[in-house]
Amino acid sequence: MIMPTNYSTEDISDSAFTELQAGKLPGFLFVDHIAIAVCAGELENQLKMYLQMGFRELHREEMGGTDQVLEVLLQIGESPNLIQLLEPLSAESPVQKQIDRNGGRGGLAHVGFRVKSAQAAFDFLKAQGFRIVDDAPRPGSRGTTVFFIHPKSHQDAPFGVLYEIVEDPNAEC
Repeated sequence: MIMPTNYSTEDISDSAFTELQAGKLPGFLFVDHIAIAVCAGELENQLKMYLQMGFRELHREEMGGTDQVLEVLLQIGESPNLIQLLEPLSAESPVQKQIDRNGGRGGLAHVGFRVKSAQAAFDFLKAQGFRIVDDAPRPGSRGTTVFFIHPKSHQDAPFGVLYEIVEDPNAEC
């Protein structure tokens, strides 16, 4: 997906207010990344395949805390849409638990959406009755602020996919 060029860079509070009135997720910009769970010990082989396809490694970070993963972000061309490879660092990692639920296979972990303000999106989704995994937006990799929406998030329409909401203060939008 190409980053939309028709959204404005107006003040976040003004745009969030307008979008709240319209009943939309405040500050939604574009799909930030697609995360792929990789079984322990397979990250480097997976990475080689993506590099052969023309992706480039943009960022690598070991994330502790509740995440317990090694993250590699990949980019193709100049697209803002990334592939995120996640290798669990322990049996307690949520990614490892997801792999276990998937019969020991890797695969789609989640889809990340970029927003202008994680807090505005968090407040809006909570008010709409969505089931949020995190108690509040929290630090993510590369200086981002993130939170997750549960796959069985809404009684009326469960997604079946884990979603991550991402605010990147360093990105030019």
